[in-house]
Amino acid sequence: MTILVTGATGTVGRNVVEQLARRGATVRALVRDPAKARAAGFPASVETVQGDLLDVDSLRAAFKGVSTLFLLNAVVPDEFTQALVALNLAREAGIERVVYLSVIHADRYANVPHFAGKFGVERMIEHLGIPATILRPAYFMDNDRTVQDVVQQYGVYPMPLGTRGLAMIDARDIGEIAAIELLRRERAAGPLPLERIDLVGPDTLTGAAVAAIWSDVLQRPIAYGGDDGAAFEQNLRNVMPPWMAYDMRLMSERFHDVGMAGADGAAARLAAMLGRPLRSYRDFAAALAAAD
Repeated sequence: MTILVTGATGTVGRNVVEQLARRGATVRALVRDPAKARAAGFPASVETVQGDLLDVDSLRAAFKGVSTLFLLNAVVPDEFTQALVALNLAREAGIERVVYLSVIHADRYANVPHFAGKFGVERMIEHLGIPATILRPAYFMDNDRTVQDVVQQYGVYPMPLGTRGLAMIDARDIGEIAAIELLRRERAAGPLPLERIDLVGPDTLTGAAVAAIWSDVLQRPIAYGGDDGAAFEQNLRNVMPPWMAYDMRLMSERFHDVGMAGADGAAARLAAMLGRPLRSYRDFAAALAAAD
């Protein structure tokens, strides 16, 4: 039986593919650009198929012979439509084992476009009784690779994380947990009931706490840049479309109101699934600094 991974060349998807292949699964990776698949360095056992989540014909072809689906949608304007099309076609193909990558507090960040879209997908899964695990990750530590130069060159940690705290998680842990859950469903005697799992790291960190970690790692003062959402949006417009920069600003404002903490016992549950401790932000920052 075959596990299909969408978003296979992205930050999380690459880890899912690698972890599944390492565990001996039969893996098919859906990619839009075969060159990216080659650059990702997938194991030789992984089958790649070209397709797009809005291309119905390519999805139908990709779903043939698939028993389990890992559905990951990028943050794009038509993310919600992509997810609904993919899930409907998966049902049409008879796929009864699904792992969907949503986001933590999708129901509480109601005004944030990419959160609201993922919550709509969760509602579809629940309403139609799709046998699925909904993974709800908190803030990716890996996002901070984009601000490493600012931290090291200007002595400022610029992400406006607020004071409530975010339980940041490493994308490698997300990928491994997703692979474990995909295989649990794949190897079950029949479809398993719906389940939601918060994906969090071992520590819940404020913006000031992250700046303090960087100060310790770099052995020099790193200041926290503060919580100015308008300035954050303006800076992001230099590297992404205006609609996405505004989406990210809205998300940061919810950081300040709600934070991103998992359910009670979430971190311990994940560590038990992995059979090891979750990766910490301190280790992540130290590895980035050492590789520079």
